[in-house]
Amino acid sequence: MLVCPFRFFPVSFLIHTPSALWHPSMWGFNVTAQTFDYDNRPVVPLANMPFSKWWFHNHLSYPPHPDDVFELSAGQNVTMQIACNKGDTTFYASSEGGNTQQSGDPNDVCPGSPMSAYHTTGINDVKGCALAIAYKSDASQVQPADFTVFSVNHTCVWNRYTDFGVPQKMPPCENGKCICSFFWIHSADSGSEQMYMNAFQCNVSNSISTVGLATPSVARRCGADPANGRQDPVPGNCTWGAKQPLYWFQAEQNNMFEGTYSPPFYNDLYNFADGAQNDIFQDSYQNIPVPGPNQTALPVLATPGAVAAAAAAAAGNGTTTPLPTSTSAVEGSPSAILPSHVPLSAAPLSAAPLSAAPSATPSNSNSKCKRKRSTPSDSSRRQAPAERAIEASFARKAVDRHRRTLNMKKRSDIWKPI
Repeated sequence: MLVCPFRFFPVSFLIHTPSALWHPSMWGFNVTAQTFDYDNRPVVPLANMPFSKWWFHNHLSYPPHPDDVFELSAGQNVTMQIACNKGDTTFYASSEGGNTQQSGDPNDVCPGSPMSAYHTTGINDVKGCALAIAYKSDASQVQPADFTVFSVNHTCVWNRYTDFGVPQKMPPCENGKCICSFFWIHSADSGSEQMYMNAFQCNVSNSISTVGLATPSVARRCGADPANGRQDPVPGNCTWGAKQPLYWFQAEQNNMFEGTYSPPFYNDLYNFADGAQNDIFQDSYQNIPVPGPNQTALPVLATPGAVAAAAAAAAGNGTTTPLPTSTSAVEGSPSAILPSHVPLSAAPLSAAPLSAAPSATPSNSNSKCKRKRSTPSDSSRRQAPAERAIEASFARKAVDRHRRTLNMKKRSDIWKPI
């Protein structure tokens, strides 16, 4: 989907758009269709853009108030609002169209619109989204390699209120402020080649560790990929530990080079487990083999007891592990890092039993919106009244007519060694 050249849009059009993260801590929170000489609202997708236009959504000149900071409580879930328009959220007071929330379904991402508005044909067609962090407080100094993905939600975008697990060992932000960002790439079945990025100010609270994040690496396609002739996952081809976001389909500075018909996703296909990414710290692994399509060795997790002993010794000496500068990292646990496509027999080795590992997504929640996370079984709530069902059916037929043909010739290179 290319950026629309027109500047003025009726409110009804503003509602029927792709979705974005919404919070006062974000860059571009009050950007409208008239702010730029092109439509650059936070919900507008990014495709084939120069770096200056896609990086931070070209919203660096529209920063949040210094006091608007989103709190990330270590070891807890945080709830964020994802919607097609600011008016569809609790922040509607500063929206051009006022309050457009759906009273009958407050978790609806795009009230009054078919699912195609947020690029999906159903719950089985969502591909996940991510939150990433850079341990810098000056957004102008942040570069693409500074961001580390620390949380993923596999059923995003499906619910307006979306939970993200924060790793328990996230270190504190220097001076109480870091730079975070929301990232999303949708299914190839439901729209054009594009990605989404919405940056926001954040801070990590309730930290119990000062261990820095590992230097993030580029994620690799390693999960089961039937559409490209790979029926089984290849764990040896995975990137383990800290990973950069997926920068794809822009005019410059991509780190993903997959073709039109094989977009990268924040899910098991690229070894992004659902929930907190608990293996992104400097002390998460003893060893990580060089990944490759023929690699049979798997990474070895650091022994939890040794890590605790080292931390205690450092505390006794009055020293701590330095905080990250331009990178991010997190401590891992055997079960927390395992994506669902990796059998236990192929799991990274560890001295701790799998049963002793904490869950990837904490069960206790201290989210700002105090809502439980919806599950795939909640898809029944999408069964709208008859008129909306007809609208959705029409939209799906339209998507089917225009969806991209899966051309195997254009898919041949994505599994080659990098």
